[in-house]
Amino acid sequence: MIGLAVALLVLALIAYVLGARGIAGFSMEIARWLVIIFVILAIISFFYGRI
Repeated sequence: MIGLAVALLVLALIAYVLGARGIAGFSMEIARWLVIIFVILAIISFFYGRI
């Protein structure tokens, strides 16, 4: 999941440089949500792994 977020971040940066602001914003939004989901799942996994 984190790999997909990084790929979308790179896509957003390339689109921003090329002038496609709409695609860049959309890719950045998806990447941000994927990172948030990844962090939440990592925290849950960390706490349930200790039991």
